[in-house]
Amino acid sequence: MSTDHALPPQASDEKIIYLLKTQGEMSAAELAERLSMTSMGARQHLQALEQQGLVTYTDRAEGRGRPRRCWFLTDAAWQRFPDRHAQLTVTLLDSISQLFGEAGLDQLISQREKDSEADYIRALAECTDLEARLQALAQRRSEEGYMAQWQAEQDGSYLLTEHHCPICAAASRCQQFCRSELELFRRLLAPARVERSQHLLSNGSRCIYRITP
Repeated sequence: MSTDHALPPQASDEKIIYLLKTQGEMSAAELAERLSMTSMGARQHLQALEQQGLVTYTDRAEGRGRPRRCWFLTDAAWQRFPDRHAQLTVTLLDSISQLFGEAGLDQLISQREKDSEADYIRALAECTDLEARLQALAQRRSEEGYMAQWQAEQDGSYLLTEHHCPICAAASRCQQFCRSELELFRRLLAPARVERSQHLLSNGSRCIYRITP
């Protein structure tokens, strides 16, 4: 059985938003089970969030019987997650490219990678095993807005999942950011092998890294 190591919010409404962000659409019954509350309680929270324009639903027919009502986040709710000033970032990247060419962009990304690596090395400094490093890395990435969590798999490997990308606009403009982060994780978690198995910018719903000791 996999074990999740996440950093969810505390208030019930925020927990619902967090679950819909990380798990995708869910029914009131599924949310109630995850949050240890009654289905009526979950529906009341969902109705309150709907009135705020943060969630909406669709009814899905699944064989005979009543359709299954599935709740999901609205665009307004997605705006609650940090994007690191997306348009400004893209504009700056375009300006750097025009002024200094692709070599200038490469230098920028390389410097960001060095700065991030130094920060993560400090965060992982007291970690004595792979699981401790994964926990520290996921916590640091979550603090940066990536909504990261890790879990142990039955085959002995681990998954590091990032449910949000606060630099998505920049990474869409310049995918060297994504390649840089993969290489950074490989160095931080060596000698374990790190591969990206799902990519947000390649039609994935999140970024998932498989770590094999």
